Amino acid sequence: MTTSKGKFYLILSLLSVSVNYSISEDPVPTPWPPQFHSIYVTNFSGVLEITDLWYDWPNGRNFNIVQHQLGTLLYGIEWNNGTEFLYTLDSSKTCDTIQFEVGLLPPKWLDGAHYLGQRHVDGFLCNVWEKVDFIWYYEDVETKIPVYWLFYDVGAVLEDEKWQAPVYCFDSTGTAVNDVALHQNLPLMADVNNRLLHQNFPAI
Repeated sequence: MTTSKGKFYLILSLLSVSVNYSISEDPVPTPWPPQFHSIYVTNFSGVLEITDLWYDWPNGRNFNIVQHQLGTLLYGIEWNNGTEFLYTLDSSKTCDTIQFEVGLLPPKWLDGAHYLGQRHVDGFLCNVWEKVDFIWYYEDVETKIPVYWLFYDVGAVLEDEKWQAPVYCFDSTGTAVNDVALHQNLPLMADVNNRLLHQNFPAI
């Protein structure tokens, strides 16, 4: 038979367990792997794109191969010094160069994001975070993978020779050529760049 004193300690123990659960910390976004391959779909106000992304943080580079809906296949190589080449490999041989001060997003770029709770999206139960008032990041609760990415190939590395922009991106001295005509989504990209520029990302 349990004594009154025993019951008191049992209640305290249960309350302690309850308090521990109630003050548990919110989940944090999973850092990106330093190298991965992903294919994802984006929708810019009804303009659909499929992007083949190669992320290579150790080598300071990011490669996007973008297929616009009913449009051109565009190649975009970004370097951590803020330089980006946007070019085609078809007969038009177009190439634009852009300079962004931000550089690549680091693997822990979501550190400090505000946790919003869980949501069901496209059949996935996701943890959701908000960052800098315009990024909402949905991560599958079970797999920790962003749900809008079609697949996530951790550790995949693109061959070095494929990271070189074509020769017509440079003039005869080897200097990158800046064209006036920029990619159709540059106004959006410039706004994102401006907002990210004023964020303090954690050191890696």
